Amino acid sequence: MNGPEIHVEVAPELHLFVPAARRAGATPLGTDGVSTLGHVIESLGVPLTEVGTLVVDGREMPVSHVPEAGETVEVRPVRRPQQVPGAPLRFLLDVHLGTLARRLRLLGVDAAYESTDIGDPALAARSAAEQRVLLSRDRGLLRRRELWAGAYVYSTSPEDQLRDVLDRFAPELRPWTRCTACNGLLRQATKEEVAAQLKGGTRRSYDVFAQCADCGRAYWKGAHHDQLEAVVERALAEFSGRD
Repeated sequence: MNGPEIHVEVAPELHLFVPAARRAGATPLGTDGVSTLGHVIESLGVPLTEVGTLVVDGREMPVSHVPEAGETVEVRPVRRPQQVPGAPLRFLLDVHLGTLARRLRLLGVDAAYESTDIGDPALAARSAAEQRVLLSRDRGLLRRRELWAGAYVYSTSPEDQLRDVLDRFAPELRPWTRCTACNGLLRQATKEEVAAQLKGGTRRSYDVFAQCADCGRAYWKGAHHDQLEAVVERALAEFSGRD
């Protein structure tokens, strides 16, 4: 670019998105004189979903600002917990985040999930249609203009992914209220209502059941309950009751 030169300083929390040369304070950047600040920041590799504030020469500016020569731009991360106005807080996860989706559902968080790759345009369109925050590790997907809201998932570890989402968005936690398979709401059920899904040993050993109102799947405190309960207890201990 041969237009005005500005200086851009990217916050340490966002350094993974930019080359190493741009991680050492304010560095010079040539612009074309017509592109918005939002476009300029995205051209560096930083998804706007991860930008909380853009500060130009000490003043907060919108992404629509067209930078002028000599300006210094600070790119700050999203302030946590992040507020998502306009709709109840709910999520949509892309195909690579199935374990995270199941853990969010275990905690009672509304987390839609596509188990097959329906493509970036369809995911972004669903985010907009249902007003869901799209969670993804795909930076290109998070840059799609039709996206309603989005967030980059920073870790590849499901446990760290869960902690990051809970820390960033502080959703209300209502464990054991959603189906981990389809995201539907659970209701209490009698043994007779779910008998067709029970094997002999389960039928004899358990008397308390829940059933998904959408897909009909039955739930009870089986062999993996202690492991799942540990996930719930850790989340509640660290994140329950946050503003």
